[in-house]
Amino acid sequence: MYKYDAIDQTLIEERVTQFRNQVERRLNGTLAEEEFRPLRLQNGLYHQRHAYMLRVAIPYGLLSAKQLRTLALIAEKYDRDYGHFTTRQNIQYNWVNLEETPDILAELAKVEMHAIQTSGNCIRNITSDAFAGVAADEYVDPRPVCELLRQWSTLHPEFAHLPRKFKFAINGAKEDRTILLCHDVGIELKKDAGGQLLADLYAGGGMGRTPILGSLIKQDLPWQLLPSYLTALLRVYNRFGRRDNLYKARIKILVKALGSEEFARQVEGEWTHIANGDDNFTQAEWDRVAKHFTKPAYKTLHSLTTEQLIASTPQADQVAFARWYERNVRAHQVPGYASVILSLKHHGIAPGDASTAQMQAIANLADQYSFGELRVTHEQNLVLADVEQTQLFALWEEAKKQKIALPNIGLLTDIIACPGGDFCSLANAKSLPIAKAIQERFDDLDYLHDLGDISLNISGCINSCGHHHVGNIGVLGVDKDGEEWYQITLGGEQGNNAAIGKVIGPSFYANEIPNVMSSIIDTYVGGRREDESFIETYRRLGVTPFKEAAYKNARAKAAKQDASGTLSS
Repeated sequence: MYKYDAIDQTLIEERVTQFRNQVERRLNGTLAEEEFRPLRLQNGLYHQRHAYMLRVAIPYGLLSAKQLRTLALIAEKYDRDYGHFTTRQNIQYNWVNLEETPDILAELAKVEMHAIQTSGNCIRNITSDAFAGVAADEYVDPRPVCELLRQWSTLHPEFAHLPRKFKFAINGAKEDRTILLCHDVGIELKKDAGGQLLADLYAGGGMGRTPILGSLIKQDLPWQLLPSYLTALLRVYNRFGRRDNLYKARIKILVKALGSEEFARQVEGEWTHIANGDDNFTQAEWDRVAKHFTKPAYKTLHSLTTEQLIASTPQADQVAFARWYERNVRAHQVPGYASVILSLKHHGIAPGDASTAQMQAIANLADQYSFGELRVTHEQNLVLADVEQTQLFALWEEAKKQKIALPNIGLLTDIIACPGGDFCSLANAKSLPIAKAIQERFDDLDYLHDLGDISLNISGCINSCGHHHVGNIGVLGVDKDGEEWYQITLGGEQGNNAAIGKVIGPSFYANEIPNVMSSIIDTYVGGRREDESFIETYRRLGVTPFKEAAYKNARAKAAKQDASGTLSS
């Protein structure tokens, strides 16, 4: 993984010193809150419902074991013994004290981490495939491009005050694991017949208040020209983005208003003036960065089949191990290796939360089994990317002790959820109690495995931090006259067949949601064909049977339940 040089290290250390002074002035009253707010946001510090929240960048989701131990230390020393991994491949601390935030940033700087540009109207943390560099279906390892663009965009003076926040996603594999089309800019890397690295660029995607899939605006751009082309794109957005209206300030609104062809034409016109400038990447820059993403010291091993792996485990464990292997293990580029997803979706725990003890244990597992590295996924889980197949059973046994071996990846209870109204001052409703109630309703793993792949995403407000728009089933918290209600969307999907879900109708009370979920799932079970997934059944049947079942059955059942149940309205 990328290692800081002297320039990188000096930069973040100076930022810590600068912010320490700003915090001191805020605390002694010489810096007013309205002056302090943009300064703290530049360092990832928000003020939430109950305390300050610090969002730490994990560029393109890549972490070392040493860095994870520091994140665990911060959770233990400065927070409440846990951290929350987000859909943006970051980690958040929800209970930090203002006076201690410079000390936290100093701890991060020691291990080449920071919180710069994790908030504010700037280019946010660049995200990518959690399996980059090891995925069996990968065309191009996107990490060198991710790092080059991270360095290009960090503290870029021209783009520090954009109309709104701006998000990049970069993919280099056959399967899109980045939600590419739901970003302000999505970059698809590929190689031509001669081995030249090229990029296709999509612009104007996003979720939130106006969910839109991005449009292709540039094909076959040589990788060296990415800085100049993206500069042109951002200049057009910076010039014409709706600064007069917060809700219409994202680039997706501009692209929609102009039309993708006209937007591309304007970017091309701007680009003609700078395409051959000095800002483009050079081979020397590639070589400087790419040397940090070479392959680890893999052993020469033979690939083992699923049958061989299961047969080599103790007979009493074979059924459970096989289930975990099916759901939590992914194919690897190198014979004899596999990638393992560690589930942060244990029942009763908020999706994406990891305790101090778990983070410390996972760091140890990364050192022992995966060359000291791990990854953060968009689905709020963690990945050990380079595990020898012969070590999978031993890893599984260790992971079970830490409650991170639940074999539910891709299943209904692998829920994506934002912190919601329990923490976030922007939220209209709570997300975490809804996730907990659904986990409790569907706690039978045999049944979940029979149901197969179903994505369930929950957001506490229209900002869609829980990516509810692209869940097969989406739940959105809304406010009605001071009460918390929940809107249901169906038909969303991430990946190569990305789609935005559609609202099925009026919203529900919180205590109705488990019954709504049961009705939707019962409709799927009753209407599916053999080997048909939820999304396939939904698209064949349409929304009507799901909608009718949800409204007919959910409220009838809720009326019979004790109003003082686990969820309240």
